[in-house]
Formats: sequence, structure tokens, C-alpha cells
Amino acid sequence: MMKTVRYRYKNKECYGVLNRQTVLCLPALAKRFKKQLPQRLEDFVALGETATKTAENLFEKAKDSGIESASAPISAVTLLAPIAFPPKIICLGLNYFDHAAETNAAVPDEPVIFMKPYTTIIGPNEKIIKPRMVKELDYEGELAVVIGKKAKNVSVEEAKSIIFGYMVVNDVSARDYQFKDGQWTRGKSFDTFAPTGPCITTVAQLTDTSNLQLHTWVNGELRQNATTENMSLSVNQIVHQLSQVMTLEPCDIIATGTPSGVGFTMKPPKFLRHGDVVRIEIEGIGVLENTVEERD
Repeated sequence: MMKTVRYRYKNKECYGVLNRQTVLCLPALAKRFKKQLPQRLEDFVALGETATKTAENLFEKAKDSGIESASAPISAVTLLAPIAFPPKIICLGLNYFDHAAETNAAVPDEPVIFMKPYTTIIGPNEKIIKPRMVKELDYEGELAVVIGKKAKNVSVEEAKSIIFGYMVVNDVSARDYQFKDGQWTRGKSFDTFAPTGPCITTVAQLTDTSNLQLHTWVNGELRQNATTENMSLSVNQIVHQLSQVMTLEPCDIIATGTPSGVGFTMKPPKFLRHGDVVRIEIEGIGVLENTVEERD
């Protein structure tokens, strides 16, 4: 399964694919076999199927020849957020039947959407910064869609053709600000409030997202134990509906909503504190883990 990552190795940034316990740098691999690939992951995503097919061919060739010059052990690299500067981060609220039920809200017929700025983006193992003024910090484990093509008014049937792949996202939320405001932008938009990663699994490799297992742990305690089968709107329906509102662009990130088990609905509520470790795993993608750090 081709999992695309952005990473830092020996003070240099690169992108590539995971290969068991190593990472293969795709631009370096392309140069070795006299092929061409962009230097930036964002440009690779924008090339769509052309880029992924080239990468798959390179990956196959690399299996049969020495690839040491283009590879690094996974233990020696620092994984970064796959998409550092998305044009848009579009998020859905109340898109799981069980989450709507635990919040005593009706399941909406159409997407309830809000946006996060790209300054919320962090990668695996980076710190979620809890400002001291935030008293009710919460997690939301979610499946994220990465758009691969510019598109407008896409049908449900066409939706998959404009998706590059999928990753994990944590829609971190300051509930005190979210509920005080009555709309969600401020409470969702603090810096570091969108951990993403650990990779992008391409749509060709993860062809069915209708029943993926999603688990969230806080300090080892299982909080969210769900499947995407419980989503009100499917991935394709979400892409269709959003494309009727706004033009979707390569590297746009769509967070598809969270299932039940968030901290503020527990009795009593369990909000995130300094030192807490949030671990989110989605079947077919991987594990995203981040630690909370309180700062002034």
C-alpha cells in the first residue's frame, strides 16, 4: 500500500513513500532512474494520477536494485505534516449519527461546515499547544480527504476522481470558546489545533472508505471506537456537496467529522491537560500521536 509522507532527514526536507522500515525519497529515486518528479509534495499531489503512476513504477523498479542512496531508515527521519500549506481546511460538524446523538443534536441533511486556517497544521509527534486561557481543550479523531484536482460542481459519482488520498486529522477544539461564540471558528482555530498525518494513503490504494475502523486513545484510554460506516454523509457525498459551494483545489484538506466519545460529552467531562497523549488510528492509514503542552 503506497503511503506518501513528507519528512526531514539530515536537515533536509523530502517526500517519499514508506517501504517497511525505510522511507524512499521520490525525487531522488526519480533522478536515479532518469525520470522527473516535482521537488515538493504539494506539486506531486497536483500532478495527480500521472505522479502516482510514476511513483508506483519507480517503487517497483527500486525493489530490484540498490536503493540505499534514496532511502533512509524510518527511525532516523522526522515525519512532518503531509500538507503544510493547504489552500483550505474544510471541516464538517455532526457528520456521525452517534456523535450527533451524544450532543443531543439533530443529524443535518446538508453539511454543517467551518474552516480552519493553515496555521493550525502540525505533524506527527509535534506538540498541541494549550494556551492557559483555554480551559476546555478537546480532541476529535477524523478521517481527512486530500483533494488532488481543481473541481467545481462534482457529482457523487465523479467525487473519487478528484481525491488524491486520505490521512488522519485531529480537529482539536477549545470547547469554552466554541460554545461561548455560538459558531465554531475561534474555538477551532488556535495554532496547532490541526494535527495531521502520519501519511497520505492514495485513493488507488484505499479504494473503499465506507467502513474504516477509527480509534482514539487519551493516555492509553480508548475514547473513540467507531467506523466510518456511521457517517451521515459519505466521503463522495461530502466532496459533491462542498464542490457546489466552493471550488476545490489540489491539497485542500476536508475533515469529515468525528464519531462519539469526545471529552466534553463524558460524564463528568474529560478535557485535555498538559502532558496528555492523544493517539488516533484509522484503518488503512496509520497512527497519529501528539502530546499536549500548556503554555502562557
